[in-house]
This record gives sequence, C-alpha cells and structure tokens, in this order.
Amino acid sequence: MAVFRSSKPKPESAPAIHSLLGKEVLFKGEVHTNSRSFRVEGVVEGTIHSTGEVSIAPGGLVKGTIFAKHLVVTGRAEGIMKITDCLEIHGTGYVEGDVEVGSLVVDEGGTLQGVCVRKDQATQGANGTAKGGSLPAAKLSDADAKKADVKR
Repeated sequence: MAVFRSSKPKPESAPAIHSLLGKEVLFKGEVHTNSRSFRVEGVVEGTIHSTGEVSIAPGGLVKGTIFAKHLVVTGRAEGIMKITDCLEIHGTGYVEGDVEVGSLVVDEGGTLQGVCVRKDQATQGANGTAKGGSLPAAKLSDADAKKADVKR
C-alpha cells in the first residue's frame, strides 16, 4: 500500500461568517458584533461596531460609521471608518469618506475617495500638522486671509 503526501500546505479556509445581512435587506440603526464577523450583502444605514471583521460584499452598501478591527470592502462604504488593523479594498470595492486605518490594501480597480490617515499618524502636533507630514494648506480668498490676520 502506497501513501501519497503532498508537499503543498493546505490552503487556509475562509473565516466563518457569524452574522449576515442578506441581499435586499435594509437595516437602519446600530449593529454591535463584538469579535464575531459580520457580512453585509444588503444595506446598512447607521453605525457598525465590531472588534472583529466586517466585510461588505459586492452589491452591499454601508452608509454611516464603521468601527472595526478589519474591514474588507468588495461593495461600497460611505462615511467614517475607524479600522484598528487593516482596511482592504478589493477590485470591485469603493470607499468614500474619512478613514483612519492601521494599514491599507487597495487592489487594482479598488477606489478610495476621501481622506485617509494611518492610526499612528492621526494624532496632530501643536502646530496642527499630522505626525509624519502635513496636508497642503487650503488656499484662502483675500477676504478670508484678511480676517485671519485680524484674529492674530
């Protein structure tokens, strides 16, 4: 009797989905999932709180605020996202809004529209610039510049 062994490691299985908001379902309000994973295939208008993974499937939409450890977007997310570990935007994913992340992965075809800061750079110094760099200053009109001078 011969025994065959593969030298290739077994592929990791996808993480289990603990909670699912199905297609054609609209949820308005707050979702708290603790460390359980949450997959959105429908629409969430409100806030998602998770210390685990949140995934937005193709066709899924979240409008509001997402607090999560890990966010995977293959659908659409609009609003404020505070992600402690990693935000992944896959090829069909679209993220629009203010984003704070530990790390960011954007696949070819994925879109990030808005402001994104890394968590360790989110703290601003006394002069109003983010640690590690600064955003270009907004151009003031002559009237606004005169008002700013008067306030000093």
